[in-house]
Amino acid sequence: MKKQVDARGLACPQPVIITKKALEELEKGEVVAVVDNEIAKNNVVKLAKSMNCSVNIEKINNEYHIGIIKGEPVEIDESLDTSETSSDVYLITTDELGKGSRELGTVLMKSFMYSLSEQKQLPRSMIFINSGVRLTTEGSEVIDTLKVMENRGVEILSCGTCLDYYNLKDKLLIGGVTNMYTIVEKLMEVQKVINI
Repeated sequence: MKKQVDARGLACPQPVIITKKALEELEKGEVVAVVDNEIAKNNVVKLAKSMNCSVNIEKINNEYHIGIIKGEPVEIDESLDTSETSSDVYLITTDELGKGSRELGTVLMKSFMYSLSEQKQLPRSMIFINSGVRLTTEGSEVIDTLKVMENRGVEILSCGTCLDYYNLKDKLLIGGVTNMYTIVEKLMEVQKVINI
């Protein structure tokens, strides 16, 4: 069975939600999701892989046709050693730590990230939203620290809507782009979320 999902022009996280619903309605078969931007494409592909589906992408003009086949598992990348990570998720909502002086807040955030990277056990995921996405993009003073954590198995995700809002979509230096649907799923599947 083959279904087509037209997600063109839809704001995050709608392309992911309607694609997920279409996949859940199939026991086995193919869903072709049509999107018109790269962030939606990346988010739909991540969804498909998280559901253990194989993916084929075809670019036609300015649109992406994402063929998702349910029932054909993808190879899971086990190259990252996640033994050093806990089940915690850190939700980073700002690029500075604390309220008051911005200059001091920036220094404190840099110190916090470095101190976190030195811990024996790191969080499973770090999700950056709102001005927090400035920490994962060009000009960030914590990129090297985040790379250390990513190399130790921490999943680094930045909100695509937030990157667009701050005109930083093309300046992402680490991790992947995500959407609000995936963020909510990740927050719901853990017992502890640390909000910064």
